[in-house]
Amino acid sequence: MADSTHFRFTSAEPDRRVQARAGFRKSRRPQERVRLMGQLVDLVKPEEVLHHTERWILERRQAIIANHNPNSLYLLRKNPEMRRFYERADLVELDSTPLVKFAKLLGLKSRQFHRCTYLDWRDHFWSLVNRNGWRVMYVGGTQDVVDVAVERLTSRYPRARLKAHNGYFDATPGSAENVAVLKEVEAFNPHILFVGMGMPRQEIWIVQNLEALPNCAIFSVGAAFDYEAGAQKCAPRWMGRAGIEWLYRLVADPRRLFRRYCVEPWSLLDLVYADVKAALKRKFARA
Repeated sequence: MADSTHFRFTSAEPDRRVQARAGFRKSRRPQERVRLMGQLVDLVKPEEVLHHTERWILERRQAIIANHNPNSLYLLRKNPEMRRFYERADLVELDSTPLVKFAKLLGLKSRQFHRCTYLDWRDHFWSLVNRNGWRVMYVGGTQDVVDVAVERLTSRYPRARLKAHNGYFDATPGSAENVAVLKEVEAFNPHILFVGMGMPRQEIWIVQNLEALPNCAIFSVGAAFDYEAGAQKCAPRWMGRAGIEWLYRLVADPRRLFRRYCVEPWSLLDLVYADVKAALKRKFARA
């Protein structure tokens, strides 16, 4: 699709938080993509995620930015559409501090990398959106929530161009409501498309409709706009870095999240065993 937007990556003074960030690799390297718990993931920093996103936007290329955590690994075994989504993903963030620590324990990467999720790069992301005047569309959540989120974000980032559609529609391929949403996305022609309908619905919707989506960076982001609207409260960031954000969320919503955090992970023990076995084999082969 033609686009006359002129990108200005360095024309505005960056936010102090962005200035303070450490350096990062600006090119993809093969060793950054590893197999963990049976799945390919990219061991990158939040800054690197956004750098690659900038490049894909500049190229007007369609790219999927996914994320893995224990819940996605559990769902992946039950849903073939989830497997197809991750096979199509251009970058797979590791959205789990325990999994990050497990990867380091296995010796999968020598350089420093971090957990990457929306809450980890949101400030940097919206700073880039504001500087470049990008169009961002969000599909998900209730209409009241996304309206508040758009209002708040537009007030804070006046150069950002935002649009949102609630996630309560018939997402069946070919349904009238689904076709209408796709036409709305096409008409807005976003640089970035956020899909926040929860796992696995958001991943399934993306992969089922990928051919109809425009050339843009497509993120599966869960409740991103719920946080922006204040409908959900995010845990203090130190809890994310410490790997106990799940505990904060469990206490806040035990009925919905007990199974996810206290039952599902036990089904992944065979994957843990396989990775530990492979790591020990590599270690003894080098000895």
